[in-house]
Amino acid sequence: MTESFPDHTSGLESLVGELAGRGALADAAWKDAFTRVPRHLFIPSLVWDNDDDGWLSPVTRDDPRWWRWIYEDRHIVTQVDDGAPSGADGRGQTATSSASLPRLVARMLEELSVGDNMRVLEIGTATGYNTALLSARLGSRNVITVEIDPVLAEQGRANLERAGWSPTVVVGDGVEGVPDYAPYDRVLATVAAKNVPYAWVEQTRPGGVIVTPWGNDYLGHRLLRLEVGTDGTASGRVVGLAAFMWLRDQRARVGPWRDFVVADEAMTRTRMTLDPNAVLVEEDSGARFVIGVNVPDLYYALFRAQDDSGEFTLYLYDRHGSSALAEYEPGAADYEMRHHGPRNLWAEVEHAYRAWEEAGCPDRDRLGVTVSPAGQTVWLDVPGNPVGA
Repeated sequence: MTESFPDHTSGLESLVGELAGRGALADAAWKDAFTRVPRHLFIPSLVWDNDDDGWLSPVTRDDPRWWRWIYEDRHIVTQVDDGAPSGADGRGQTATSSASLPRLVARMLEELSVGDNMRVLEIGTATGYNTALLSARLGSRNVITVEIDPVLAEQGRANLERAGWSPTVVVGDGVEGVPDYAPYDRVLATVAAKNVPYAWVEQTRPGGVIVTPWGNDYLGHRLLRLEVGTDGTASGRVVGLAAFMWLRDQRARVGPWRDFVVADEAMTRTRMTLDPNAVLVEEDSGARFVIGVNVPDLYYALFRAQDDSGEFTLYLYDRHGSSALAEYEPGAADYEMRHHGPRNLWAEVEHAYRAWEEAGCPDRDRLGVTVSPAGQTVWLDVPGNPVGA
């Protein structure tokens, strides 16, 4: 039974029309699916909005904002602090689940390139809205969805049942996939991966497609589309931007940069020829892409001189005990570098940057990623032509 909703029909039509007008629903089958799935059935009665002080405040169904947001092209925070708000009056510090931006949802679904009767594994049930769209397009019997949070899984299952859909909802860690129903024609993640779990590749048939938000805290958030080969690997390229919460076991350890950097006197001192500005390249550059993939768990903190000298101090750290410091002086032939911990982060960055240079300093759009049992590698133009492995 459908709940009452002020101007529900016109709201849904308005959202679908807006998405189609932006070119986000080029596939008529997906446009039909969006038309058949009322979004308000999948948004909980309690959501959260950003405060000026950086916290998230609760917004209930009787608040006019709640109803207005439902059929706007906007994401809605549906859980904070893993379900236990840490602030007073129900305020939360960190968004841990959300109803995604509908335009991005449409883009990701179209990148799947599904055909009738294909079997899809969805990583991250959450509210169930995305699951319902898959069910509307492919039929509930062809959709398996997994959610690590039992409360969210039950919420999603209830929402789907109320809306008339009955896909298979599994409570489990999405990193492991759902082997009981494999192989899949398509895998779609609604949570971001820093390292694409190889289980997703193993459970996708050759020729199948994996679409996932992907990246890391240095590289940024991207949308990655991979095709699975007969050799047990999956290769593909970035096809857009996609900011999502990270898989729970791939989240960064929280805390300010000082929590992860040791005192200067504990560092090993040396000099290097790599210009520290190499780390500060534009986010969508080829250099940043190669560094970001080949130097995992990389973070930095930058401190520029207050005078007009152009000097700066740059810290690198990995939140697991390794850190480094570089002192930059304009025009210098080499630079003082210090490092501490099991990893020499500057050496890793230099190796990746030099590999990018040796490859001809390619732009990011010439680069792709392969996922194998050994991990993730960057390639230039075609798989099998690695850069900085």
